[in-house]
Amino acid sequence: MLDPIASTLEHFMTLLSARQKLVASNIANVDTPGYKTQDIDFQTELQNAAGNMPPIASEVPGLKVKNDGNNVNLDRESRLLAENDLRFNMASNLLRSQIKIVRMAIEGGNTSS
Repeated sequence: MLDPIASTLEHFMTLLSARQKLVASNIANVDTPGYKTQDIDFQTELQNAAGNMPPIASEVPGLKVKNDGNNVNLDRESRLLAENDLRFNMASNLLRSQIKIVRMAIEGGNTSS
């Protein structure tokens, strides 16, 4: 019933959720020898918007590797957490607006609820 924008927002929020899990895993493994930072390619995954395939996580290139082989950068991961939170809040507000529009159409434009 919702338009294609709502579907895209839903997929975007699913990607944000997957990224949140990856960032949390990266932070949890900050002291794990040999652990390599994982992330998803947002642009590619959003364009592939199949929706039924989980996003593909891959190693993040170009990060400084410590002596133990670990390349998790807490500053980067903290920034991604904050960025992810902002994006998720924006997407959920947009989706809420879409739902409100549909609700108003169903109720015949009555905005008293």
